[in-house]
Amino acid sequence: MLSREQIVDTAVEMLDAGGEGALTVRALTERLSTGSGAIYYHVGTRDDLLDTATETVIGAALAARPAGEAATPGDEIRVAALALFDAIAAHRWLATRLTLQIVRNPVGPVTVGIFERIGGQLGALGVPRASWFDAASTLVHYILGAVSQNARIEGDTSGIDPEGDREELFDAASAAWRGLDPEAYPFVHAVAGQMREHDDREQFLTGIAVILEGLTRLR
Repeated sequence: MLSREQIVDTAVEMLDAGGEGALTVRALTERLSTGSGAIYYHVGTRDDLLDTATETVIGAALAARPAGEAATPGDEIRVAALALFDAIAAHRWLATRLTLQIVRNPVGPVTVGIFERIGGQLGALGVPRASWFDAASTLVHYILGAVSQNARIEGDTSGIDPEGDREELFDAASAAWRGLDPEAYPFVHAVAGQMREHDDREQFLTGIAVILEGLTRLR
């Protein structure tokens, strides 16, 4: 018997394979050898299905916990943030849907779940209660911005090859930066090599560390 979980899992597979454009009720019914009525009964409309797929993937990411029993609040935040980063790297359609959820549905399970998972650690970090919302928002905004930058861009992608080779892209950009006038652009010229060699996940974690260090100074 067809279940809601089967429908959602199949929808996620289709989204991973072809993006939002690949997920239609008709394509889903053909994949599952069922009728559209079963989809609407178990999940609802296509938009409902996209929301549910987003909730499912994000929920699994937020369930990640640090290994060991001596985890600090900072460890909890880093693990959750990196799980979100990795989820969007694995599901390239997710960045757009996640942003829509945060903006359009502040009381939905995705928004509430992310803020609770991240913000729930701030008191133990020593952040004053009056600063909790601002601190959590800073972390969430950084996470969303960083993961979205590393995900496929939806909408106008003229001049952008979403399947382009990352190493070639940064090699070319690094060479272009090194070709700039070092007197006019001393900083850009100095970090050109670092841009070519950087690791996205490590850079992401560095940003989290910088924010956490700043938050501890709010005490």
